[in-house]
Formats: sequence, C-alpha cells, structure tokens
Amino acid sequence: MKNFEYVLPKSVEEASTACAEKGAALKAAGVDLLDLMKGYVATPSKVVNLLAVPGMRDIAVGRGDAYIGALVTLAQLAEAKSLPRALVEAAGEAATPQVRNVATVGGNLCQRPRCWYFRNDAISCFKKGGDGCPARDGENRYHAIFHTSPCPIVHPSNLAPALMALGASVKTTKREIEIEKFFVLPKDKSDRENVLEEGEIITTVSLAPHRWKSAYREGREKESFDWATVAAAVALELDGGTVKEARIVLGAVAPIPLRSEAAEKALTGQKMSEEAAMKAASEAFKDAKPLSGNAYKVALGRVILKRAILAAAEQADRK
Repeated sequence: MKNFEYVLPKSVEEASTACAEKGAALKAAGVDLLDLMKGYVATPSKVVNLLAVPGMRDIAVGRGDAYIGALVTLAQLAEAKSLPRALVEAAGEAATPQVRNVATVGGNLCQRPRCWYFRNDAISCFKKGGDGCPARDGENRYHAIFHTSPCPIVHPSNLAPALMALGASVKTTKREIEIEKFFVLPKDKSDRENVLEEGEIITTVSLAPHRWKSAYREGREKESFDWATVAAAVALELDGGTVKEARIVLGAVAPIPLRSEAAEKALTGQKMSEEAAMKAASEAFKDAKPLSGNAYKVALGRVILKRAILAAAEQADRK
C-alpha cells in the first residue's frame, strides 16, 4: 500500500474541501477502498475519513417518506422495519454481519467494480484507461448480460436496485439527484460508475411518500457471504389483486442497476398470479446478450425476478 496523508474533517464542508484536492480519496468504513489500495488499484495521496463528521448517521421516517444518512450502516437498515421491505431485505442480504456493522449506505452505492481483471493492478483494462476488456473474451462468469460493451462489469451494490425501485433520490453537498440518474455506463464514463464530481459527497438518501409494497431477492452460489449473481427489486401498487403500477430493477446483470420497463409494462394491468409474474420476468430478460460464460444468468434471473414479484404482491396482501 502506498503511503498517504490521513485527514479527519469535523464537518461535511471540511471533508468536501479536502477530498476535492488532487489525489484525495473519500473513506467511510473503507471496506472497498482499502481493498483497492492494498492491490495498488487505488493509490491516493490523501485519505479523507468521513466517520468523524456528525449528522449523517440517522434514519428519519415520516408519513411514508424517509431520510437515510449516508453513514447509516447496513446493519441499521436491516433492522429498520419502518422502511420499505425491499430496502430492509437488500441490506440484510449484503456481505457478512461483521461487514454490515461497519459498511455504510454511501459506501455501498459508490463501490467500484468487483471484476477480477479490474482489481488486478498487473492487468490493463478499459476501466483503468486501457484499450480493451479482457473479460469479454476471458473469464466472465459473473459479468454483465446487458450493456456488455465496451466493459461488462456489474454494479456490486445491493442497495441500489431496491432504492431505484422505490424511486429514491441522493442528496449531496452540491445537489439532489434522482437515483436513476446517479449511475453511469462505462461507455459514458470509463473511470467511474456514478455522476459525483470531485469534492461532492453523498449526505442523505431520501424516499418520497408512496404506496409501494416491495421485495428484494437475489441468487448467489453460496448460502453464506457471497456476491449476488443476479438480483431483483420490485415495488408494486395493487388495486385489489390487479397491478396498478410496477417498478422493477435488476442487479448484477449490467454495469448499472437496470430498470426493466418491458417487465413493468407486461405486469401493469394484470391480475397478480404466478403466470403474470413469470411473463414479466421473461420480458425482463428477452434482450439479454450473455457472454461466453454467463448465459446461466438469463434462466436464473427469470426465477429470481418472479420470486421478487410474488413476494412484493404478498406484502400487499398482508395490508
């Protein structure tokens, strides 16, 4: 690990000023950043630690709306039963109990790709300024099946699909951003996965009042800690047993959390049933373009999404 200056700001303003300097990196729990630094993929000259900054560790729930501080831990979210079910479930599925106790909302949304080619400092790749992508013709079992060119990374955030399905917004030190506009494809920004500018810090994630009933489901190779191979977050508004409105977001299948308007259209206006859920799930994956090693994600994704749809409908039935 390269030597670096360590900064402990006492306010958001101090932190923003410090991390705007060239060579600075922002740290919350540091789960992802320290991995990158140990592998010499990230070599900041200054690390700005947010954990001493007050005012970003609270969850405030109003009449349907909610405000979640960027330093709220995943463990806190997983225990916040007053929050939408999809978000609670997504937080509870992430990592291990030890990691959930320190990992933060802001850090989870701003993770870098877990691609093994990107994480290996000896390998040149598109995300690190190289010309090509070794994953496209190499080992790509866990890579994208949508938006695979020029770089088939998948976004590793558990929370992002749930927050997108719930129509969340991200508030920063400079602006408020709809979460659907927060993430960017590699073809648009090769060196980062979101629209944050230098010195811009997430302070809060907010949920507007809604009538959604929601659920999150994911598939992974191990029952214990593992990264999702496919994930799905679903938010439904039902009128009786009929779907009045649906928001469906896929995770671990594209470089960004991927909203499926085709699946939403297939489900809206339908009487909720296992058949309707399966039809919507099939629509969600009909345009997938798997790489050489990950075609299994299409079949698995349909099952995971179907389960998420039915789970969200079950939440609605309980009310």
